[in-house]
Amino acid sequence: MSQPNINYMMNMTKEFLSGKIDDIAYTLDFPYELEHRYKQMHREDDDYCELIYECLYEEGIAIYNEISDPEFKKLIRKQYNYIMKIAKEGFY
Repeated sequence: MSQPNINYMMNMTKEFLSGKIDDIAYTLDFPYELEHRYKQMHREDDDYCELIYECLYEEGIAIYNEISDPEFKKLIRKQYNYIMKIAKEGFY
């Protein structure tokens, strides 16, 4: 099944991790895009959508102001890798 909205959010995160998007742009654009695409992401894959919301938004971007920039990037990388592992291996 096609997942253009989920792929967009994961690609945005990948671009942040590779340095193509800076911290401020990522922390502002990701929540906007997530809100804009949330319903479509749920239609694409409920579990994957919730995983992105919880791992990248709630446990990542939501605490951006509480940690240093290097810690933030390290955290997002950890969360991204976790999501990619689950996407590859499955939820169960």
